[in-house]
Formats: sequence, C-alpha cells, structure tokens
Amino acid sequence: MQRRELPAAALAVLATLVLLVLIYIGSRGLRDFDSALIGYAVATVFALAAIVYRYTLWLTRPPTWRYFKAGWTTFLSWRNFRRYTTLIPIAWWRDIFGQTFIRRRSRQRWIMHMSIFWGVVISCLITFPLTFGWIRFTFVPPDHYQLWFFGFPVFTFPTRAGTGFALFHALDFTALLLIIGVGIALWRRTTDVGLRTTQRFGFDLVPLVLLFAIAITGLALTASSLWWHGKFYWFISLAHQVTVVAWLLSIPFGKFFHIVQRPASIGVTLYQTVSHDVEHYGRSRAEPGRCRRCGEELPSQQFIGDLRATLGELGQDYDLGGDRGWLQEYCPTCKRVLRGQAYYGGVGRRFL
Repeated sequence: MQRRELPAAALAVLATLVLLVLIYIGSRGLRDFDSALIGYAVATVFALAAIVYRYTLWLTRPPTWRYFKAGWTTFLSWRNFRRYTTLIPIAWWRDIFGQTFIRRRSRQRWIMHMSIFWGVVISCLITFPLTFGWIRFTFVPPDHYQLWFFGFPVFTFPTRAGTGFALFHALDFTALLLIIGVGIALWRRTTDVGLRTTQRFGFDLVPLVLLFAIAITGLALTASSLWWHGKFYWFISLAHQVTVVAWLLSIPFGKFFHIVQRPASIGVTLYQTVSHDVEHYGRSRAEPGRCRRCGEELPSQQFIGDLRATLGELGQDYDLGGDRGWLQEYCPTCKRVLRGQAYYGGVGRRFL
C-alpha cells in the first residue's frame, strides 16, 4: 500500500467501526436488529468502507484537495459568509436538491435525474435505519402503531389512516419514482445515437438495470403480501436482496459514485464566486484575469494561480517560454489558435 493510501484506509476502518457501534446502540444491543436483514447490513458496511476509502483518495489528489481546502477556507471566512449568505442555499438547490442546471439543458433529462436522485435518496433514508434496527414499529391495541427511533418512542398513528398507509408504502412510492427515471434513462441510452456510441455496458447500463430490478422486485414483495397471499415471497425477497447488495457494492466503483462526489461542487461554486469578486482573505477587490492575446476576461488571478500550482504538483509544465507566459493565461479560443499555430509551425503547409 502506498503512503497516500494509508489515511484513506484508516478513515475507511474508522467509518466502519463507527457504523457498527451505531448499529449496536441504535438497535438496543441488537435486540431490535432483524437477522433476516443481515445481508443488507453487511453489504452496507462494506459499501461504506469502500466509499470512504475511494472518496478520501479522491480528495487527497492535488487538484481536488486544493479546491476542497480553498472552498472550506472561503466558507469559514466570516466576511465572506456575511457577503454571500444566500449563495450556499441557492447552490444546494441548483446543484443538489432541485438540479435546475439540468433543466436548462433538457426537461426530459431533468425529470430523469430528479426521479432517480430522489428515488435513491429517499429509499436509502428509509431502508438503512430499518435495516440497522434504528427504526421499528410496535402494535398498540386496538388499532395503532408506535414508531420507535434509537429506542425512543416518536409518535403513535392509526393503522388505517393516511399516515400509516404512507409510512408502510413509502418504498413503493420511491420504487415508482425509480421506474420513471430509469425508464427514461434506458430509453435515451437505446435511442440516442450519441449515447449509444459512448456508453459502456458495465459503467452506464448495469447500474440502471440493477436499480430497475430493485424497484420491480420491491413492488413484487408488496404485491405478494397484499394480493398473492404470500406466494413466491421467499424467492422475490431473495432476488431483491441480491440486487440490492450488488447495487450497494457497485456504488464506490461505478456511475453512482458521483452522488457522493456531487456535494463537493458546492464548495467549488463558493470558491469560484468569491475568488472572482474578492481576494481569498477578503482584504480588497481582486482584478479579473485577462487573456494575454485577446484581453477577454478570465477567472480571477487566484483561480489561475491555484490552477498553475496544481498542474505543477502533477508535473505538468505549460510555460510557453519567452514573453508568452503560461497556457492558463489564455482564453479557450486563443488556446485553440495557439495550438493551430503550433501545428502549422511543426508540419508547414501539410497541416492544411
């Protein structure tokens, strides 16, 4: 194991131990832990360890760590906080909860992302506490249920009221959300020529197929309980557990890892906005960068300086030599012009 992997491994072990302790405490010494759900619990523990390990490795990469640290430093600045109080909630809504940046591209893609995102998130918020024994229900005669959380009573509700129906069928609602989102995603990936040529089966299609199987088998469990008199319940529950376990173990290594990464974009948004308007420590106005060739406005000098420092840590030197400066000091259009001039200078008229 390389030295940079040691902190990631240590944090993964620590996160696993913390979760195990919380499972033990929240289930009152495993008295409320359902042994039938042990497969889900074990898969979740391993998935958490792998997610923390990979996320830590991702954070400690030079580019990620520089912007992650800069984002937190900017956020913890009192002056920046007073000036940009509304920036964080707006960014959370635009990038995470509402994902409005996708709606500007395509309403269909937005519905797809929102259905999958909220279907997954709400399902996890319900399933994990139930699996770990943190949430349980007890019958209160003659027709009420008591909801318990971490061994403490929360509230009592009638079994036949809307509250009871919504709680007991919440996972059915999220399954329908997933079916809508995954259905749109699979339709786009089988009809869009651009997606068909770039997608990878294991990375792009398998996670969607697993989510679809989870939703279908979950609804089948409800159907077996309510309408089929328990027929095929054992087989359906086993198939459901296998697909859920496979999906959980695929999160750290597949497409859905970006759900874990996405909140970090909030810090990058704050850093880019603040560095464009004021200096990092809030002492004075920052001059915007200018393209050395055409004069077009670029991100702040701080942003360009951090980018150059990060590339230097990665061993990538983009110094153009002479008085031409660095490649990062040019706008995208001028970068393409410089690249074309370099090609032309190298091959002459054959370039045309």
